[in-house]
Amino acid sequence: MNNTREVEVVVIGAGQAGLAAAYHLRRTGFEPERDFVVLDHSPGPGGAWQFRWPSLTYGKVHGMHALPGMELTGADPARPSAEVVSGYFATYERTFGLRVLRPVDVRAVREGTDGRLLVETSAGSWSTRALINATGTWDRPFWPRYPGQETFRGRQLHTAQYAGPEEFAGRRVIVVGGGASGTQHLLEIAPYAAATTWVTRRPPVFREGPFDEEAGRAAVALVEERVRQGLPPKSVVSVTGLPLNDAIRAGLESGVLDRRPMFDRVTPEGVEWNDGRRVTADVILWATGFRAAIDHLRPLRLREPGGGIRVEGTRAVADPRVHLVGYGPSASTIGANRAGRAAVRDIRRLLAEEEPVAA
Repeated sequence: MNNTREVEVVVIGAGQAGLAAAYHLRRTGFEPERDFVVLDHSPGPGGAWQFRWPSLTYGKVHGMHALPGMELTGADPARPSAEVVSGYFATYERTFGLRVLRPVDVRAVREGTDGRLLVETSAGSWSTRALINATGTWDRPFWPRYPGQETFRGRQLHTAQYAGPEEFAGRRVIVVGGGASGTQHLLEIAPYAAATTWVTRRPPVFREGPFDEEAGRAAVALVEERVRQGLPPKSVVSVTGLPLNDAIRAGLESGVLDRRPMFDRVTPEGVEWNDGRRVTADVILWATGFRAAIDHLRPLRLREPGGGIRVEGTRAVADPRVHLVGYGPSASTIGANRAGRAAVRDIRRLLAEEEPVAA
């Protein structure tokens, strides 16, 4: 029995980018369930925010922008960001009647019939004329590989598994990674740990002064150029540098943020460099970022030789039916909002061009 349902647009993912796209679909006349469907594999609203560690309070979040059409007001900065944002997303879905289907795992998107795409999921299949992919990165934590990694006798974990600093009490901890997560982990863990060591591939860049609109545009342009060339995108944060706020200044002064270059190998007891330096550790915490969760698009063969998907605006150059939001330059929360609007505008144009002309 064929249980494939037909819609005009499928949105995969109900994080910031997916909800922004769904809002603009609804606002421009598409009806949920009849014209479009939003599929989300998470257990509840909140996108990746629902999985953030409890000690990441809302007041520590950098640059959380409201979803289109509804501000996030009155949030307690001391509450965990996971609770604040999940509650906000849940209210947003109800307010605009977006009817997200969850938990639904999208297994593959492939060529269908009559010029449509076929979206195969754990809840059946959808045939669609256009696709908005908003799957983000949280499901694909990046673990670098170093010689001897498998011999380490201590514990290794990734930011995606971090639950807070208390579990590191009395431990010697190496934190790998020069981004915002790495510095946040170090500053939280240091008061509990027996010792901390910070290791990064490149010297960290600290940004003084306000991050204004001009600087934001310049950062987005750098990421945009990569996806235009079909290279794997870097995050916008990776090209902006770390904000030199009071917490970072205190960490630099205390020595907690005393950065060491990347080690050459992992040993059973810790890590070592080719010049003979060693650090003994009980834990290696890999704050090494995430990659785009796009494996389900593999049947469409969108990837370029450089490893990424070449994108113009939000449209996949290799297939105009596919739009990627929250990818590359639109991975920030403000970028996701703009990308959702842009994707819907282009899809409306595409669908209008495909409408049969009356005799």
